[in-house]
Amino acid sequence: MAETAEVIVIGLGPGGEDVAGRLAEAGLDVVGVEAELVGGECPYWGCIPSKMIIRAANLLAEGARISGMAGDAVLTPDFGPVATRIRTEATDSWDDTVAADRFTRKGGRLVRGRAQLVGEGRVVVGDQQFVASRAVVIAAGAKPWAPPIEGLASTPFWTNREAIEAEEAPSSLAVLGGGAIGVELAQAFRRFGSDVTVLEAAQSLVSAEEPEASSALGDVFAAEGITVRTGLSIGAIHHDGDRFTIDLGDAEPVIAEKLLVAVGRRPDLAALGMASIGIDENAPAVPVDERLRVIGAPHIWAIGDITGKGAFTHMAMYQADIVVHDILNDDDVRADYRAVPRVTVTDPEIGSVGMTERDARARGIAVRTAVTPMSSSARGWIHGPGNEGFIKLVEDAARGVLVGATSMGPCGGEVLGLLSLAVAGAVPVETLRHMIYAYPTFHRAIQDAVSKLEP
Repeated sequence: MAETAEVIVIGLGPGGEDVAGRLAEAGLDVVGVEAELVGGECPYWGCIPSKMIIRAANLLAEGARISGMAGDAVLTPDFGPVATRIRTEATDSWDDTVAADRFTRKGGRLVRGRAQLVGEGRVVVGDQQFVASRAVVIAAGAKPWAPPIEGLASTPFWTNREAIEAEEAPSSLAVLGGGAIGVELAQAFRRFGSDVTVLEAAQSLVSAEEPEASSALGDVFAAEGITVRTGLSIGAIHHDGDRFTIDLGDAEPVIAEKLLVAVGRRPDLAALGMASIGIDENAPAVPVDERLRVIGAPHIWAIGDITGKGAFTHMAMYQADIVVHDILNDDDVRADYRAVPRVTVTDPEIGSVGMTERDARARGIAVRTAVTPMSSSARGWIHGPGNEGFIKLVEDAARGVLVGATSMGPCGGEVLGLLSLAVAGAVPVETLRHMIYAYPTFHRAIQDAVSKLEP
């Protein structure tokens, strides 16, 4: 016999837990299904523990900058304290009791296992069957993807999870992928003493960002002793029990103790049974409308990575809020992706919002752009070493508003806040031109960039 519920939420990562908890608090009968840990990737292997590693690594870099600024310092990198901190403060040794109790205290029913749709409103978890009378919300996330490189599948390569669970920094690390996760962890492990090589198929690091960001980060990596090899085609990967050998064809192979594969994440639509509701299981994402309702299945919603709108915790939470309002019929809130912010937490940080110049031109927008170096601002000059970066603005010249911006530098993600507001609110460039910017702050560099956006 199938059990009934008003709402079934598949996946209790940040977005799914938020939807399930809020609907339960609103008095609905909610079943939350989780195959792994309640809370999802972010608190256990993603955003939080990775930034703990990065924070510790950045302290080492700041210590190295003391010379010539405030005396001298002797640094002895030790990965042990951050590994311990991850286990005690971030993950509780990968125990989700606190998160699970948080959900059930709100009135939700937690079901452990892997969920599969078997028709609209019908979900199977192992030998249990559930029927939702009101809604099914899919928040199943995505998994690290390993490319079909000869030999890779049979090796003990790292994903972000194994990197986060490491108890010591390896002597050498090869990173396959120069996107956000790859570059963040590459720099962090380098600062803990690992010999690091980044291998990227594209022609530059963080290729989704502005080319100025790719260039600046490449210079920083070179200065820190990180080898970057781009435009690559990998022939095969081998592991002899101690070391990885990465065959690069005619180029010299890369040999490393550990290999981190960070080339992206993909949802598993087949495992979710999406074909049962008419969704192509080979599609890169689940198609949804502005209310996050699955196209063709009006009583099913989807949020987070699986929607293809950005693999960010803040995206899942943004979409979760829309879904809660829609299911409760208490507001007509619709998704707006014009000002999606993202931050790559390297040193310097790369904060971006909206469209890059390349994206805007591809959409036929007549753009004006302006770039100002962070080091030329008063705060950048005061900061001294570690002040690499810039502000770049992308203006829709016809409308006189920003459609994109990048803030790279110390606190780049925090400076991004003002730019995100400007893009989301379509604040006229003339308004930005005549604002008062606090002095001396990093965000004051925005004023200099705006002044360069001359008609």
